[in-house]
Amino acid sequence: MNKQHLPTYQDVKEAAERLLGITIRTALLRSVELDRATGGRIWVKPECLQLSGSFKIRGAYNRLSTLSEDERRRGVVAFSSGNHGQGVALAAKLLGIKATIVMPKQAPRIKIEKTRSHGAEIVFFDVGTESREEIAREIAGQRGAVLVPSFDDAQVMAGQGTAALEAIEDLAVRDVTLDAYVVCAGGGGLMAGTCLAFDALSPRTELYTSEPVGHDDHARSFALGQRQTNAAEAPASFCDALLVPTPGELTFAVNRRYVTGGVAVSDTEVADAMRFAADHLKLVAEPSGAVALAAVLSGKIETRGREIGLIITGGNLDASDFADILTSPKA
Repeated sequence: MNKQHLPTYQDVKEAAERLLGITIRTALLRSVELDRATGGRIWVKPECLQLSGSFKIRGAYNRLSTLSEDERRRGVVAFSSGNHGQGVALAAKLLGIKATIVMPKQAPRIKIEKTRSHGAEIVFFDVGTESREEIAREIAGQRGAVLVPSFDDAQVMAGQGTAALEAIEDLAVRDVTLDAYVVCAGGGGLMAGTCLAFDALSPRTELYTSEPVGHDDHARSFALGQRQTNAAEAPASFCDALLVPTPGELTFAVNRRYVTGGVAVSDTEVADAMRFAADHLKLVAEPSGAVALAAVLSGKIETRGREIGLIITGGNLDASDFADILTSPKA
């Protein structure tokens, strides 16, 4: 077991205090068309409108803000397909810390450009032949820098949980308690923080992960009670940020206690959700960011007559790719 402590709801509350005035409190959105399509009342947390274009700044800033002065001087290293890297790069810029991000050569151009624009050094690797984890650890070891994981870290998880904390608080003002809340899952850090917030403030709400078909390691892990790994020959998916093969060790230790279950959605269903978000919510949602919406729109989550919440986690994708998806035939 990872020697770190598991995060608690107190960690989420402390993270919210650190992020106050730093991150955006994204407002919950409603859509008549979304309610009509699902038969429920759907509440959307649009983290695609967050700083750096995704929720990842929450966990990154929370983690970096807890570094000692000596650690800050030594800098940080992270590995990421894009959004975590951008979050760490921006958090480091805000805190005056040098950041190095290990990114795949195949990452979307916008994610590379945005990461670089925050002043981070980028080290590229080849997805097919190199290990991003090994490269990042080697760089951190050589420089004495702090390695900042994208999910299996108590402070990262706590920071991500502030998105759910905000949603619960904003719904309470409206006297609404959700029947279910749907979250995308890659390594499980967002869901872990979400679990802590809902267990403390809305324990009757069912929690579900949504993942790409063939990469549903969380769903299978919850069903079997232990971490499962995706097959090496798992089908390709354009949800690049969610292709982590196995749930995190720390994240699963939290999630297995609270998550009701998981569902899987196809790339076609995700593309339909992206078009729906653009047409009716006026949002740019990247593929990985739209899987929770896809789960709701495709009927994988029971919605009729229920109060359902979901998070759109990011909106970082190249304009040409977005245009191709918007203009492609609907399923």
